[in-house]
Amino acid sequence: MKESPTLPFHQRLLNWWDSAGRKDLPWQHPRTPYRVWVSEIMLQQTQVTTVIPYYERWMQAFPAIEALAAAPLDEVLAHWSGLGYYARARNLHKAARRCMEEFAGELPTAAGALATLPGIGPSTANAIVSQSTDRPAAVLDGNVRRTLARHAAIEGWTGKAAAQKRLWKEAENRLPDQRGADYTQAIMDLGALVCTRSKPSCEQCPVRLDCSALALGKVADFPSPKPPTRVSDKTIHMLILRDSQNRVLLERRPPSGIWGGLWSLPEGRSIGDIEKRLGLTTSGLTILPAAQHRLSHVRMQIRPGMATVGKATGVKCTNEQAWFAPAEQAALGLPKPVSDLLKKINTGEYT
Repeated sequence: MKESPTLPFHQRLLNWWDSAGRKDLPWQHPRTPYRVWVSEIMLQQTQVTTVIPYYERWMQAFPAIEALAAAPLDEVLAHWSGLGYYARARNLHKAARRCMEEFAGELPTAAGALATLPGIGPSTANAIVSQSTDRPAAVLDGNVRRTLARHAAIEGWTGKAAAQKRLWKEAENRLPDQRGADYTQAIMDLGALVCTRSKPSCEQCPVRLDCSALALGKVADFPSPKPPTRVSDKTIHMLILRDSQNRVLLERRPPSGIWGGLWSLPEGRSIGDIEKRLGLTTSGLTILPAAQHRLSHVRMQIRPGMATVGKATGVKCTNEQAWFAPAEQAALGLPKPVSDLLKKINTGEYT
């Protein structure tokens, strides 16, 4: 489709989306505030293809805000397990309970009120408003930031305040007067499908004729890359402790920090340190193969050991410790490497 640069940016974008945009995403049918909100939180730092199966399972378990607010945190985290950045799930749960207490069980449809809820910033608030009410509102997710940085040739890393200020202005200046929901999806789709991080398809872009970065021949230079994150190395020893009923001892992690609020295996500087902390003796200790796990800022080497509780002693569980049978583990929020280890135990790969 040939587009004239005399057409407004939003009109060219909507014309493209009408023929090439994504219209079959599960949160689009229907676009309710609750469904859009959950999708926007899941999509933060996570790709659409990864999110869709999680989203569909979530909606089966928590079809409305009342169901989410009433659910135990463990159940919520279990449905999030594997998506990472678990603070997102905890904030969804907290926000749902806030809505029940302060907004008569409804998610607000005003951006200012939405932004007061845990885990909802200005861009997410606007995305919820635009997609659920069809009122145009500027959004700045990662795809949109990249697209606008190129189209307006905005220099610098998009996370810096100066770049953010310009990006917000550009986003607001391009808004249509109507079709807010379609426009929000269109500009996000443009970044996801055409103006991609690497190898963008400029020849397919509906707004290429007045793209500043393309005119300069510097599409690859915008936006500036994020400063490198300092990555640390961490070695963690974990103990898979089984009792006579084939249950495994798990501990709930603190609410903040890595894997906050999830159930995990007891860990320490060594297997011996873990045994000492738990005040137990074990038998049949087996050292299992080390596993690698990468977080955004940490390279982990997990060194697991497996043992059974000795007959003469046991573990006196605290409120943050419990024994779980294999059938119960699937209902818990577990870090992915812990879930992987337990699956290998339960399927007999490690015996």
